[in-house]
Amino acid sequence: MTILKAENISKQYRLGLVGTGTLSHDLNRWWAGIRGKEDPYLKVGSVNDRSTKADSEYVWALKDINFEVQQGEVLGIIGKNGAGKSTLLKILSRVTIPTTGEIKTKGRIASLLEVGTGFHPELTGRENIYLNGAILGMSKAEIKSKEAEIIDFSGCERYVDTPVKRYSSGMRVRLAFAVAAFLEPDILVIDEVLAVGDAEFQKKAIGKMQDISKGDGRTVLFVSHNMAAVKSLCTRAIVLEHGKTVFEGAVEIAINKYLDIDKTSLDFTYFKDRKGNGEIKIIEASVSGFSEEQVPQSSKKFKIKFKLENLNRYNATEVAFDIRIDDNIGQRIAWLSTTLLERNSNNIVEFIIFEIEKLNLNKGVYYVTTFILVNNELSDWIQNAFSFEVVEGDYYGTGKLVPSHQSKVLMDFKVEYL
Repeated sequence: MTILKAENISKQYRLGLVGTGTLSHDLNRWWAGIRGKEDPYLKVGSVNDRSTKADSEYVWALKDINFEVQQGEVLGIIGKNGAGKSTLLKILSRVTIPTTGEIKTKGRIASLLEVGTGFHPELTGRENIYLNGAILGMSKAEIKSKEAEIIDFSGCERYVDTPVKRYSSGMRVRLAFAVAAFLEPDILVIDEVLAVGDAEFQKKAIGKMQDISKGDGRTVLFVSHNMAAVKSLCTRAIVLEHGKTVFEGAVEIAINKYLDIDKTSLDFTYFKDRKGNGEIKIIEASVSGFSEEQVPQSSKKFKIKFKLENLNRYNATEVAFDIRIDDNIGQRIAWLSTTLLERNSNNIVEFIIFEIEKLNLNKGVYYVTTFILVNNELSDWIQNAFSFEVVEGDYYGTGKLVPSHQSKVLMDFKVEYL
């Protein structure tokens, strides 16, 4: 059964101003309405790309979003910062209205969009439980029957009769999530706020959301930058980019699509999304297998070659270069660093090549983060700078391949039978 349907949802904002803008714009809108015409400002507006200079005073935070959610489904909504995820959740939660389009829902919606959403800071934790329950349309008796479970799950029993304004951000998230989860909404909407909680609570929260969807048959909409959480929790995912849907479907494909956005080029000359003073920085990178033309393959020789711009002609003893290799859900697989080996060369650093004689990564897509220090100062840091794919190979020389879901890393080992 379809429990939520979004039809042609768009949201337009005016940059730099609060409200709709000038009196003349309001009059133009009014006059268009009197004549039965479309709002003239719906025809203008630029794409929501936060990194570019505005070419219009209007921007489309969301543009023509369409999807359906079935009862008991967990839908992940992923994308870069500024892609429109939070705006979409605010529209779904009725916090704001869409400029165009319509949301159709069945049942109660509980939202956790920001730390302390819906909490009154002067009221105690216990009083806020009853306030939130009343907002959801629950009777006092219904709330009271859930009160003990909410307090126990939140882990805030000692402070439950203390005003919320004295809570830490983590405590607020704990109590707010417990309230939203236990007061039995038909649709639970969760933004990135769970990242504020500690690891133990995040694990509890994800387990509770799984129980809500699988056990109780309720629906969850989940926004997160934690791809491991998205993969373990969600049954389907939507990828947003610049306010538009670029993919909707299987979770693993969606995660790969999200990670691959703007990551196809290995020319870093004009790469903007980096940190550091730039005394040494990457201008080019290449990945190769056992020959320059071959793609990386398990058990074969593997190389990553970096071409550097070395402005002040630093030598190897002054430069520390690290690379981190993550899998497609952001879990760290390996860390390689020049600091682990001898750096006694006086050569001016222009290229750095990391070489592995027998690649022990299994089949899959991997992402490389680069980090350069020059004399212990950050020079160049690029998160998820690029990706590479490894094809399967006969690592053990037995003709038997290891399924990639069984192990990301292949290890040399021996077995003795006594």
